[in-house]
Amino acid sequence: MLGRLFARPNCLLNRRNRYQLLTTLIINLISVSHGIGIGWLSPTLRKLQSNSPIGFEVKSEFEISWVGSMLGMGSVTGNILIGTLLGRLGSKRCLLFLAIPHSCLWFLVYFAQSVEYLYVGRLLAGITGGGMYIVHPIFLSEISDANIRGTFSAMVMLSVNVGVLGGYIVGTHLAYYDIPWMVLVLPLCYFISVLLFIRESPMHLIRIGKYAAAERSFRYYKNIKDGDNINDQNRSMEEFEHMKIALTKGDDKKDVVTFKDFVSRPALRAYGPALVLLIANQFSGLFTMVNYMSDIFSKSGSTMDPDTSTIIIGAVQIMGSYVTTLLCDICGRKLLMLVSTAGVAISLISFGFFTKYAQSYDLSEWSWVPLVLMSMDIFLGNIGLVGCFFVCLVEIFPLKIRAKAASIAIVVCSSFVFLMLNIFPLCMRHWGISATMWSCGGVSAFSFIFFAYFLKETKGKSMLED
Repeated sequence: MLGRLFARPNCLLNRRNRYQLLTTLIINLISVSHGIGIGWLSPTLRKLQSNSPIGFEVKSEFEISWVGSMLGMGSVTGNILIGTLLGRLGSKRCLLFLAIPHSCLWFLVYFAQSVEYLYVGRLLAGITGGGMYIVHPIFLSEISDANIRGTFSAMVMLSVNVGVLGGYIVGTHLAYYDIPWMVLVLPLCYFISVLLFIRESPMHLIRIGKYAAAERSFRYYKNIKDGDNINDQNRSMEEFEHMKIALTKGDDKKDVVTFKDFVSRPALRAYGPALVLLIANQFSGLFTMVNYMSDIFSKSGSTMDPDTSTIIIGAVQIMGSYVTTLLCDICGRKLLMLVSTAGVAISLISFGFFTKYAQSYDLSEWSWVPLVLMSMDIFLGNIGLVGCFFVCLVEIFPLKIRAKAASIAIVVCSSFVFLMLNIFPLCMRHWGISATMWSCGGVSAFSFIFFAYFLKETKGKSMLED
């Protein structure tokens, strides 16, 4: 029975999928480390505002918003940089590059003498994240089988969320100067592992004309050995030949993407859903709240410890991402998106009402309600809007413009990250926490209606199709 389970094509431990799984686990070491950098800020920022463990304090709303939002500016830089280099250098070299700015982040954190050190550190963290969110989904879509591609792609956000929880915990319980040296082990292990065990994707090697290397890469990721059954080998190599033909088509200008490709009918059909995906992902506040979670709980009217509540939220976030890895290739992307947007809208609007009434009435007996509502928001947000975001974004674009269109879309997304991280603390100060939550909930409600009518299911779609 166990043997039949492992033999199923969608089993991650299937013999054919083993190197794909190993590769996914290796490249997500940087995702975990990046998540620690995100989560670490939330409890640390509260410490830096009073009784700072270092030689300066971060007190003004201006400094707080810019420490938070420099991550978004770095993401835009990383998107553009990796998006430009990916086609020229290939995925492996871009993956190796991600370890460099992330390592520099922790050196700056350790040696920080003023808030400007944190600005630059968060900028470098954003460069790693922005590059990662481009190269990871594209690379995984090119090496993974269609029936497990969604699961592998969803592991990116699962890994980030594991890191976010780790960041919440170490930022709350460990000394400021102990954290950087401990976290630096991850990017070091990641760099060595990518160098030794990761091979360039066969699609990229075909595009640059290295067909023999592409075949070796294809056989590696599909775990094809010379001693395998001859019929299985033939079927697999037919898949490789089909990929080769689809990517070349005998055209010397096969890699040239023109303006006409961006205004083709399949491309135009993809832009609307892609834009709403970007808006829903960021203006629902899911990522922004992760960075400011401790402040949100301190202003929610709850008497529970903000840092403890934040750690619980980090655990809930992991659960949501894990559910995505289980269901993404079973239920499909669209259903998870609908459940996610509806759940986020309901929980945020309810959270807004609680904080509104907490200003006028004694709700101390109901202090657990903000934690429950925020847990619902984060859990349901992660099963679709976060967990399936990159999967959907890559899959909805047609083949020829997929890499460039996805890169442009993620640049726009990173611009939204910068905007939201910058204005969110200002909105909570000037509008109040209730109106801020209602605004984010309204965006999610609009996205639910749009996805119900216009988002197409892409489960099982071949990456060679439009």
